[in-house]
Amino acid sequence: MQTVAHSLFEEVAALDQQYVLPVYRRLPVLLVRGHGARLYDEQGNAYLDFLAGIAVCGVGHCHPHLVQRIAEQAATLMHVSNFFYTEPQARLAQRLCELSGMQKVFFCNSGAEANEMAIKVARKFANTIKRTPDYEIVALEGSFHGRTMGALSATMQVKYQEPFKPLLPGFRMVPRNDVHALREAFSERTAAVILEPIQGEGGIHPIDEAYLREARQLCDRYNALLIADEVQTGFGRTGAWFAYQHAGVLPDVVALAKGLGGGFPVGACLMRGVAAEVLQAGEHGTTYGGNPLACSAALAVIEIIEREGLLANAQRVGNYLKHKLEQLQQAGAPIREVRGRGLMLGVELSLPVARTVVQKALERRLILNAIGDYVLRLVPPLVITERDADEAVEILQRVLQEV
Repeated sequence: MQTVAHSLFEEVAALDQQYVLPVYRRLPVLLVRGHGARLYDEQGNAYLDFLAGIAVCGVGHCHPHLVQRIAEQAATLMHVSNFFYTEPQARLAQRLCELSGMQKVFFCNSGAEANEMAIKVARKFANTIKRTPDYEIVALEGSFHGRTMGALSATMQVKYQEPFKPLLPGFRMVPRNDVHALREAFSERTAAVILEPIQGEGGIHPIDEAYLREARQLCDRYNALLIADEVQTGFGRTGAWFAYQHAGVLPDVVALAKGLGGGFPVGACLMRGVAAEVLQAGEHGTTYGGNPLACSAALAVIEIIEREGLLANAQRVGNYLKHKLEQLQQAGAPIREVRGRGLMLGVELSLPVARTVVQKALERRLILNAIGDYVLRLVPPLVITERDADEAVEILQRVLQEV
């Protein structure tokens, strides 16, 4: 009796299908290693990565300095809980406050957790400082703040919310970039505004700088908190440490994750002023948040970004990539709009073929992401070069000619 030999890909895919909850749409590739802006499958094929683990691996895959710092910390101390002081956590908190203009940091493990913390801060602020039990938190149409129940309640997209109703009450939706609607939504009941400077899962929609400044002024006028969800835009993605810095505004609360750990899970909620004072000991916490291993990874990411000039690189190569994509549009490709900032770009197609484009690009060894049927999301590592951008645009051009 002959046995049938199965490839490693087939073996792993079968195990995944049997044992992993099917909440993800897998692409038919088994990735085994990465370096810089390249990923490699089990057969040694190299892929140009323009997804970066969904805007996570900003310093590239397996950066030697990041790997070294993680290995050194793992050999020394990984986890002790927050009952004790650890140097990496204190050092990272200091650096984050210096970079952001905030005053206090709560460490967690993900973007959803960071936004949950921000929502709890806003709710306690409303109950104890404003003393408005029927408060509202204003959120923007098309927003995405996470999949846990509080963050989901602030996520103003029906497709994410509908299966899980009833949601947490107290949220009010306003159209993005509509200053008049934002003004109309504000009242003494308003506890906070939560927004992404560039909406990610909503289709890469930048929020106007004038809108951000108006939100800041309204929060000051009505004694409300401005919450910036920088989970996807933060840590150099747009060419600045934080996207709100482009508009010259300072939020009261900042949610941060993704690029913070360079691939290692770490999140943070940054606060200043009264927002940094409302929670007392025992009112929030996490077992793993701020562990020495995660904080050492984040400190290494900061060092890499500073040493290698990745903020400037994200801005320069991002502008170059955007220009090349606009040239593609002008040459007749089915592109309706190119939008975004730095290395967080969205390509809206004029045909509902985004998912087909992702599949065909993958066949040509380019990793992209589709948001719905029309939008391609380009969030490569911040280390990419103009040559990488040229390669990606050339592949995209050929793919768009086929669809």
